[in-house]
Amino acid sequence: MQQLQIPPLAEGEVYVGAIGDKNGDVYHVVLLPGDNDDATFEAQLAWAKSIGGDLPTRVEQAMLWSGFREQFKKEWYWSNEIHHRECGWAWYQYFSHGNQSTLRKGHALRARAVRRLPI
Repeated sequence: MQQLQIPPLAEGEVYVGAIGDKNGDVYHVVLLPGDNDDATFEAQLAWAKSIGGDLPTRVEQAMLWSGFREQFKKEWYWSNEIHHRECGWAWYQYFSHGNQSTLRKGHALRARAVRRLPI
């Protein structure tokens, strides 16, 4: 079995792991440095893209909670996922207790960005 090669990381980046999506594509997840103060969902998406990343998916946030929670303040962080029936709501991860839930996108929550690299 071939060993997975960890991609090169820039200073401050943290390798989270490899994950597959619903289409069967597998990719590396890298946590980017920096923690953005409270802002709306749309503002946090724009911030993440401005630094070359994206907000994490809910599955990626579960990985981050499981193995990298010390990288986060014990607060609420936006994911990049909009609620499947309510387009005005988006998912978030609470890094104090580990739960995920939805909230109106106009609320102000923190954000961390990730980048994804295909394998």
